[in-house]
Amino acid sequence: MFAIFAASQVHMVMSDVHAGRWDAVTDERLEQADILYVVASWAQMTALAAAGVVFLKWFHRSRVNAEIFDPEGHRMKRGWAIGGWFVPVVNLWFPKKIANDIWDASTPPGPDGTVRPRVSVGLLNGWWALWIAGLVFGRAASQRYKKAEDAHEIIGAVNTWLIADGVGILAAAFAIGFVLKLTAMQTERAAHHFGHAHASASPVVGAGSN
Repeated sequence: MFAIFAASQVHMVMSDVHAGRWDAVTDERLEQADILYVVASWAQMTALAAAGVVFLKWFHRSRVNAEIFDPEGHRMKRGWAIGGWFVPVVNLWFPKKIANDIWDASTPPGPDGTVRPRVSVGLLNGWWALWIAGLVFGRAASQRYKKAEDAHEIIGAVNTWLIADGVGILAAAFAIGFVLKLTAMQTERAAHHFGHAHASASPVVGAGSN
C-alpha cells in the first residue's frame, strides 16, 4: 500500500510535466517523489524478504506434516518445498505442485472417518495465480521504467507498477487465507491421525497386560 502511494505521487508529478503545467512542477517536488519511490521500493523488497523467510519455514513444515499424513501422496521430495522457489523457470510451477500435494494429504476425513472429500482449492489457486500475475506485471513495469525516456513513458511504467502492487495486495490476502486454511486442515487431520493411531494401539497394550 505504501508502494502504491509512492507510485501515485510519481504519477501525479509526471502527469503535470506531460501536460506542461510547469508552475506546479518544482525541483523539490520532483526530488521528493523520486526519494519516496526509492524508499518504497526498498521497503517493499525488505518486507517481502522477511515475510518470505517465515513463509518458507511454514511451507516446509507443512510439507513434512503432510508426509506423515500421506507418505505416498507426494510427487517431489520435501527439500523442493524450499529449493523449488529458487530455481529459475521451475519456480513458476514446482511450489504450486508441492502445495497441491500438501493440500490433498492434509484434507481431513469425512464424517465416516475414512472418506476424504477434497476441500475446495479456490484459495490455493487464487493465491498462486495472483502471485504469478504480480511477478509478470512487476517485471514488465521494471523494464518499462528502465527504458522510459520521457514523462509519457514514465507514466506508462508507473501505471504498470500500480497494477503489479494492486495484484500483490490481493495475492497477499489470498496467501493469508491459504495459510490459515491449510493450518486448520492440518490441525484437524493431525487430531484424527494421531487419535486413530492411539485408539488402534490401545487394544494391543491391553492384550499385552493380560
